Amino acid sequence: MNITRGLPPAPLASCPILTIGNFDGQHVGHRALLESVVENAQRLHGLPMVLSFDPHPIEVLRPGTVPKFLSDAQEKYDFFECLGIRELIILPFTQDLAALTPDQFVGQVLQKGLGVRLLLVGENFVFGQGRSGTIQDLVRLGVQANFDVQPVKPVVLNGAVVSSTRIRTCLTNGNVVEGRQCLGRPYRLTGTVIEGEKRGRQLGWPTANLRIPPHRVLPADGIYATLTEVDGSCLPSVAYIGKRPTFQNGERLLEVHIFDKTLTLYGKDISVSFIEQVREDMTFSTVDDLLKQMDQDGIQARAIVERYHTSFPQLSLANRGNA
Repeated sequence: MNITRGLPPAPLASCPILTIGNFDGQHVGHRALLESVVENAQRLHGLPMVLSFDPHPIEVLRPGTVPKFLSDAQEKYDFFECLGIRELIILPFTQDLAALTPDQFVGQVLQKGLGVRLLLVGENFVFGQGRSGTIQDLVRLGVQANFDVQPVKPVVLNGAVVSSTRIRTCLTNGNVVEGRQCLGRPYRLTGTVIEGEKRGRQLGWPTANLRIPPHRVLPADGIYATLTEVDGSCLPSVAYIGKRPTFQNGERLLEVHIFDKTLTLYGKDISVSFIEQVREDMTFSTVDDLLKQMDQDGIQARAIVERYHTSFPQLSLANRGNA
């Protein structure tokens, strides 16, 4: 996949079949839209393309209100490429770009800048100054600019539209199962293993501690059945998110215990995928009470991961199929 920052010096000559968006999380709705782009590109012998923006438009339009993200840039790029997108255009989102009227955006960016042949966007797509352009405006302007517009229906799951906002809400409520269903795969976080207080090792539950970037969504505090990727291997694990209230409230961390393995992980990047919440965070009166609960948590987490692997034996953490 080719990545271009800014508009190319001349419209692309390969019949661009385009969609527009930020695609945070790459959920099942995003997948359906991108698959439609690729299918239409194959049908029309065109170039499957994505137009995205950096920084996120909200950072420019409403500073300080940007939601935490479900994915980072590289995860998006990998997802696009995996689905068959061949060209990614990243436009710097500036006040000047935000000030373009719908007519100007279509004329300057889509028609003159990219030479779009077919544009696929969601039915509720809005664009242009003050988000004033509707899908109806886009269809009308597309006719004038000599390209077709194909509205795509949103994906509905359990009676509600799948969206990045919905997934963020699920995760921050600890509902990683619904989040997984909306994403089409387990929610995944990657971080570098840092040195902790080694309290888990002293208790017989050694953990790898990860400091997660502040811009990423972190599921609600509690215990989770997880799968952890280390050096390409996918390992069953149990994870804790929180501030360890039984001891002393400290930095909020993600701590992962990998079952049946003794690994030296300091300084390594590992990825943790959340399968199901075992329980919410709790404060215990004694360390013995905590250890008893940890034993129960481990048994339950093992069983959950085993059921998950039985249901989806072909999946690895890198797999982007539905799960």
